[in-house]
Formats: sequence, structure tokens, C-alpha cells
Amino acid sequence: MKHPRLAIDIVTLFPGIVRPALRESMLRVAQAKGLVDIKVCALRRFGQTRHKSCDDKPFGGGPGMVMMAGPLFKCVESIKKSRGEGHVVFLSPDGKRFDQSHAERLSKKRHLILICGRYEGIDERVREHLVDEELSIGDFVMTGGEIPALCVVDAVVRLVPGVLGNRASLECESFRGGLLDFPQYTRPRVFRGHKVPDVLFSGDHKKVLAWRKEKSFEKTRLRRPDLLKGQGSSLPAGRQVAK
Repeated sequence: MKHPRLAIDIVTLFPGIVRPALRESMLRVAQAKGLVDIKVCALRRFGQTRHKSCDDKPFGGGPGMVMMAGPLFKCVESIKKSRGEGHVVFLSPDGKRFDQSHAERLSKKRHLILICGRYEGIDERVREHLVDEELSIGDFVMTGGEIPALCVVDAVVRLVPGVLGNRASLECESFRGGLLDFPQYTRPRVFRGHKVPDVLFSGDHKKVLAWRKEKSFEKTRLRRPDLLKGQGSSLPAGRQVAK
């Protein structure tokens, strides 16, 4: 395998959740091309007892278990020793909200190490002395960080140069320029009485572009008005959305 543009290590107690997704679709192709190298590290290999335990009861009492610092430090240190220094990300509801700007920034890194949390959380010393940043995929609680880690991996890997066959598709998708994507249609032209907008058959690229921009703005205004802060809250004056 040639030297990849991006190396990713996913640290998890449940590698069986993660590995199947990495063998499908774009993630499989990106690895086959040698553009990314993704490895899954089973944290229990670094467990501290004969039972390979990686969690314990919290000091001070309380429900549930807490992931121990020892196994996580040993695991990340082992990864860095074999793969070089990496940017360590902890997937947590406490983290900053992951968005497209984060994906673009992380896609430019050489090595990412993603830690998947479980149970009631991790020993605070991991956050303070091992993790470089914390990210959350939304304001809700999941049973673990494996699925959030896969979300981050998918969003990041598709931005690595050479992964997508059509680079232009990256320039016209949701959240580029702060707007949601415009509506898309394909054959047939009429389906159960519902027609595709005539402007898409006009052959006038300027009209099509204008229609797409206005539809993107309209969709964003209706569905995600929070994205329009600083961009105005209504359609540009004197402009009509083509039907």
C-alpha cells in the first residue's frame, strides 16, 4: 500500500460495530486506492486485569461505570509509537458540534485517532492530558461513540483528494457556502403526474444556476434559518423562484 494521505485509528471497546461499515462503499474504495489507511484498535487488548477490564466504578459513588485512564493511555501511546503522532479526538456529547468546517479541517490532518466513549464516560485525566479535542454529532445521548466516530470518518474521508470520482460534486453540495443543497431530479420527467421543473430543460445554464441558488436559499430559509445569520432572512429583493 502506498503512503496514504490520511491515517485514521478508531479506539473502541466494540470493534464489531465499526469494522463492517469500513468494508463498504466509499470507505472501502478509499482504502483500496491507498488514499486512506483506517485501523480499528480493540481497547480490551490493553485491559489492566486478567479479565482485560477497561472500566471501573466511579470514585465518589454514582451509577454506572467509567472508562479507565490506563488502557486508553496505553492504547493511544501504542498507536503513536507504530504510526507516528496523531490528532486525538474524543467523541462525546460534551464536545463541540461537529459540522462541515470541522470535517474540512480534519481532512487536512495526516493522522487522526478517534476515541469512542462508553458507559458513563471516561476518566477526566484522559480529557485533560491525552485528548486534543472533543466533538459531538448532536445534542442527544447514544450508547457509545462508535457510530459518531463513523459519521466523522465518513464526512472526513470523502474530502480527501482523489476519494470521490467527481471532485465537482464537492463544490455543489449541502453546507457549501452556508446553504442547504438545491432539489435534484432524474428520469422520468413526469412521475405519477408530478413534473420536473421546466427550467432544468431550458438548456440555459445561467437560468439553471440561478434557479438552484434561489431554491437553496429558499430551502435553507424554511428548514435551517439558523444558517442564514449574517446572510439575510429572505430571498433577495426583486427575485422570484422559478416554478
